[in-house]
Amino acid sequence: MPGDDLKQGLESLLDLGVFKSGIIVCMVGNLDDAVLRMSNGNNKNFKGLFEIVSAVGTISIDGIHVHIGISDAEGIVYGGHLLEGCKIHTTAEIAIIKSEKCFKRIYDPKTGYKELVIKTDL
Repeated sequence: MPGDDLKQGLESLLDLGVFKSGIIVCMVGNLDDAVLRMSNGNNKNFKGLFEIVSAVGTISIDGIHVHIGISDAEGIVYGGHLLEGCKIHTTAEIAIIKSEKCFKRIYDPKTGYKELVIKTDL
């Protein structure tokens, strides 16, 4: 809904119990401001109206991992890791495929991140 935080909205899908694991295959819509983690690990704040031009990611019982592309009024595209602070302007249409496998995130000391592990049981 307009004004909702995109990341928090995606995370709330887990609370609804519709599914435990899913794959985000498509997302379109628009944002009033955005916050993305860039490839260098720094967070970047974007102010203004942006179109969501793509997004892909996973939803697991341990949270979400989404990369998103947004474009400004000039058509310049920015991309990064979705963080809280991406406020929906009018809509976000999201296509999610429910997985029959269980996705979990387990800390990997080699990378320093919780990495996706696919389990055969839910």
